[in-house]
Amino acid sequence: MSFCSVYVTCATLDEARKIGRALVESRLAACANILPGIESIYWWEGRVQADNEVALIVKTQAELLDAVIAKVRSLHSYTCPCVVAWPIAAGHPAYLDWVARETIEPRAI
Repeated sequence: MSFCSVYVTCATLDEARKIGRALVESRLAACANILPGIESIYWWEGRVQADNEVALIVKTQAELLDAVIAKVRSLHSYTCPCVVAWPIAAGHPAYLDWVARETIEPRAI
């Protein structure tokens, strides 16, 4: 079994809470951390933009990533939300066991 962290930027704290709660309640994620107060500078529609955003970091099984992305896209206000993942190479075994127990079986989706 492999695991990943998923990074999502949200427009507001309420949006991050809504998405994080939906991912955890649907058991697509074991945990969602909300980090308010980030400042993002990025290219969008041909020019440099700057906005305050909220970061969401989600821990899940790598096999659930497609379902996580689909759920985020269905709830997100952006037309092109940032949803990127990186593998968890190693970690506290008891924590990773907990992530596995608190997420659904990939075959169940």
